[in-house]
Amino acid sequence: MRKHAVVLEYKRCRGCTTCIKTCPTEAIRVRNGKAIILDERCIDCGKCVRVCPHKAIRSVGDCIKRLEDFDCCIALPEPALYGQFQHLNDINLVLNALLRIGFHRVFEVSRAAELISDYARQEALSLTEKVTPLISSSCPTVLRLIRMRFPRLIDHVANTILPMELAAILARREAAQETGLPPERIGVFAIVPCSSKVTAAHSPEGFDSPVLDGAFAIRDIYLKLLSPMQDLCEEGRLAPLLSSGLTGVGWAACGGECAARSGQKCVAVDGVENVIRMLEEIEDGRIPEADFIELNACTQGCVGGCFTVENPYTTKMRLQDLMNTLPVSRNCFLAQGAERNILKFRRRPQFLPAFLLDADRGVAMEKQLQIQALESHLPGLHCGSCGAPSCHAFAEDVVLGRASEEDCIFKVRARMQSVADDADDYLPAPFRHHQPARPKESS
Repeated sequence: MRKHAVVLEYKRCRGCTTCIKTCPTEAIRVRNGKAIILDERCIDCGKCVRVCPHKAIRSVGDCIKRLEDFDCCIALPEPALYGQFQHLNDINLVLNALLRIGFHRVFEVSRAAELISDYARQEALSLTEKVTPLISSSCPTVLRLIRMRFPRLIDHVANTILPMELAAILARREAAQETGLPPERIGVFAIVPCSSKVTAAHSPEGFDSPVLDGAFAIRDIYLKLLSPMQDLCEEGRLAPLLSSGLTGVGWAACGGECAARSGQKCVAVDGVENVIRMLEEIEDGRIPEADFIELNACTQGCVGGCFTVENPYTTKMRLQDLMNTLPVSRNCFLAQGAERNILKFRRRPQFLPAFLLDADRGVAMEKQLQIQALESHLPGLHCGSCGAPSCHAFAEDVVLGRASEEDCIFKVRARMQSVADDADDYLPAPFRHHQPARPKESS
């Protein structure tokens, strides 16, 4: 299974250290002039993709040629896709165009989102959810972040799978019944706005094995849809494929999931830095009055994913225009008995020990003391010259054998101080103590 959808092109990397400062989990280092991504710490948020000036870090989806491996291919478009097109007034245009680029069937992820929303309302009314505030499970990046940095909040995560995963289960079931094909000959592919959902398609958090066969980036499918959509406009005939309302489509933007939970006290947060601050407050018990917290790692929600084409604010505006023409919802969750478990995790998320110093607690404590001792002798400037994002991260790298103390330029200066009085010349200009001589005034 694929580890991550965020990849590094070493030939493009210049070792500029721009990326190391933006990673929320300190998963990037620069060593020997090249960036290195620590797989165990990466949460596929895509922050590094956006800031890399040399385009050395990329997010990748599956290749469209994967459609050739199956007898029947189903597209699962995320609602963020609809907002990428200018002057779109009918979602059916996008859904029909998908059938012209290699897909045989379409099942909207927004349809699955409405089922999850209705299930959540039923659960809220029955008071079966005892933990508050409940945290949304719809963002794979946030879920991985919680597992890694906030394990005490795992019990607060809603016990529901991703909408695209529910859509995949239902779409494959429907296709198998209607075509008679074995499930393994049916390819189910999501069209997603971000790298984290590509990773989730291949390495799901709530399942022992994937329920999707892959995921395509919205930006790749967008380009392929433009010509078929133009042809369909000229033909003027569209099959009525749309089967969801504004409740499901609204999930594409921050606040959409909250809006579907009518009658509850909800908070919607976007941006991974804001998400981290909110999780810290939840962990400290500072927002006890909220019933539900919607957390989106991307700006403005899925419309701001790194696979999208348009500005997230423009996309949100377009979706709101489309939603004005839709009914509130077209789907209700009516399953009973064991069938109600179809949208629940098959396995609950577990703590991800990405920051564990050692499996042996005694050894880990000893390493922690070594890190603290070394950090106390570092300048605390977090300049990144050593290739680590902070002095603490550098100290940790040294203790774990990933770096040497000599990688810190200030440590080198201290060693050279006894050799030369002008050791400051070995420092970058912003860190030198002496001031440059003023130019002489001309007479």
